[in-house]
Amino acid sequence: MKKLSLAFALCTFSLLLLAQTSLNHENEVLNLNKPDRVEWFRNLGFGMFIHFSFDSQLGVVISHSMAGASDDYLNRYIKELPKTFNPKEFDAHEIATLAKLAGMKYIVFTTKHHSGFCMWDTETTDFNISNTPYRNDLVAEYVEATRNAGLAVGFYFSPEDFNFLYENGLQVRRRFTAPIPNQIMNKYLELNELQMLELMAKYGDIDILFYDGGEGPLVEKCKQVAWELQPDVVVTRGAMQTPEQTLPGVTISDPWEANLTMGTQWAYKPADEDYKSGLRLLEILIETRAKGGNQLLNIGPKPNGEIPETQEDRLREIAAWNFINGEAIDATEPWIIPNEENIWFTWKPKEKCLYAFLTKQPQWPRGERREFVIRSAELSENSKVEVLGQSSELVEYMPDIDATTYFQQKEDGLHISCVRAQRIYNNHKWNNPIVLKITNCKPALIPPVVKTEDAEIIYSKGSSFIQFKGTIIKHDDEEKLTACFQYRPYAGFVEELYSDEWMETTNAAINDSSFVFKLPVQIKNVTYQYRALVKHPKASIFGEIKRIETK
Repeated sequence: MKKLSLAFALCTFSLLLLAQTSLNHENEVLNLNKPDRVEWFRNLGFGMFIHFSFDSQLGVVISHSMAGASDDYLNRYIKELPKTFNPKEFDAHEIATLAKLAGMKYIVFTTKHHSGFCMWDTETTDFNISNTPYRNDLVAEYVEATRNAGLAVGFYFSPEDFNFLYENGLQVRRRFTAPIPNQIMNKYLELNELQMLELMAKYGDIDILFYDGGEGPLVEKCKQVAWELQPDVVVTRGAMQTPEQTLPGVTISDPWEANLTMGTQWAYKPADEDYKSGLRLLEILIETRAKGGNQLLNIGPKPNGEIPETQEDRLREIAAWNFINGEAIDATEPWIIPNEENIWFTWKPKEKCLYAFLTKQPQWPRGERREFVIRSAELSENSKVEVLGQSSELVEYMPDIDATTYFQQKEDGLHISCVRAQRIYNNHKWNNPIVLKITNCKPALIPPVVKTEDAEIIYSKGSSFIQFKGTIIKHDDEEKLTACFQYRPYAGFVEELYSDEWMETTNAAINDSSFVFKLPVQIKNVTYQYRALVKHPKASIFGEIKRIETK
């Protein structure tokens, strides 16, 4: 390990003393995020995640190939692989520009993943980018470019350090069956504190921190150091919900940030990668914002630093959509319900402005008029409805087509008639969601609230059933409601968001605000996702998504 400079050591010593005096109980989660900064973060809405490290040269899962690996593998991984890492084509300014075009307001970069390899010139370990052919401080380049683009700067940092475990004779793993010996644990804590001190002291104001792994004292120490040095930094993972590769089933009032990959892997995967379509990524972004969350969408640069072509293509498709519709996801809040079937909503309450995302409209020919009914919103005298990006004055090359957006409040809801007029691609096809902007409107109902209860397996006369349960917590008139459940086979941790298709049961009787449905088990040893569903005449309301395994 490198020797620390005297000034660095003295500063560190003082900080460690301060941290020791304010150490919270290890079973508590330290959260010193300032409320005003959290609101600032929530308004950002959309960010870019960058997973990048020296093992991208192999195209393997970042860091995790070390767990369970042989000594020979670990030795070559740690000592040999960094010698060929040279991301000379990493263009931080180009990446930041592309992120901004895509509507992203912040970037989070992996300063250190679980392997322990540092992407900055650190004094704490030789296992860092300065000891590669590249030699430069990639974190410094990223920070400068991101700030210059007017984007918020975020650091991903893993308190877990597989290289430290290996150097100290411990098995490389994420979960230990017995506590790490105190002498080694103290060194472990000190390493993380020193590295966090460097990151907080070397690069100016850091806006966002994402801690991954090392729950308990490791991550708590890191948060203490960060907040002592930079009180305005917003900690996401480690202080708020950060669902990974999934979305919550309901709107969440507290701050949260979903993080997901375009394909199946965080870091670069050169072979057999299965990418989500640009349309699917936009649908996920819309759902995230409709449910009150931020989305952190990942890219994994190639070993030379370039963005893989497919990932860049996805970002540019998102950029085109954002250029037209960005105001509908920027600084918005959830509406009274996230969606009515395939129409999703965001809301700007101060402006009384509702945005309606028209999803699942495949093959909408340019110049064709379609009709929609929104039942959860009610117009006022000064209301207007427009299609974002369109003037509603013409359809190019179609002079006989009326491009006007018509709207009328009727007893059963707000009726809207609009045309897809704008030409986005040469072939006139544009299957991505169109967005309606509805001004000066108000809610048309107080929606019920439904809870998905834990399901159970019931055995009866040689057969087995999944017994779903739901509870209506809040409602105006139970007689107006019907209830059922939706379910689907669980696709897996990585694959869950590739589809949003569900199967639906028949209606279940509502008794004292509760309802139950028994579904015969057709296939054993299958994990299902399920959720309760209550249908109001003006909206369908879902409960949280849960899972159960058949036996």
